[in-house]
Amino acid sequence: MGFKIRDHTLQRVPYLLVAGDKEVAANQISVRSRSGKDLGTMPLDAFIERLSAEVESRGRTVLED
Repeated sequence: MGFKIRDHTLQRVPYLLVAGDKEVAANQISVRSRSGKDLGTMPLDAFIERLSAEVESRGRTVLED
């Protein structure tokens, strides 16, 4: 799994969403930003709300902040 995360980080994918066994059991996802910063684990609904707010503001705010 680590190779896939590193590979996609190098490809500059905006956000990596990781859903392993622990995350699925807890109904959450692990989020990493384009820069490779681990944003932690959060419920999928919370990530969707934060992403929607970012899109609404046309990307002027960054989820990392």
